[in-house]
Amino acid sequence: MVWDRLNTHISKTMQALAAERDWLTVVLLPGYAPELNPVEGLWAHIKRSLANLATRTLGELESLLRRRLKALQYRHNILGGFLTGTGLALDRPN
Repeated sequence: MVWDRLNTHISKTMQALAAERDWLTVVLLPGYAPELNPVEGLWAHIKRSLANLATRTLGELESLLRRRLKALQYRHNILGGFLTGTGLALDRPN
């Protein structure tokens, strides 16, 4: 599992829960490392698709974002590209 350094992720309680599970490997990201977070690539992609777009209501914007995110979930090559862009792999670390 890859975690950022959110206080609940690095708490003593969470460390104890992770330590009890031999099958779980936790890797902590550095304090600020957007280049290692595939979600940053996803949001950059979505934001580029919204350039020069104006909606009348927040509800319209939410609906548009939901449709675009839903469409992306079926485009595995693009989602894989966000992970590839980080230089990280899904392999278990040594």
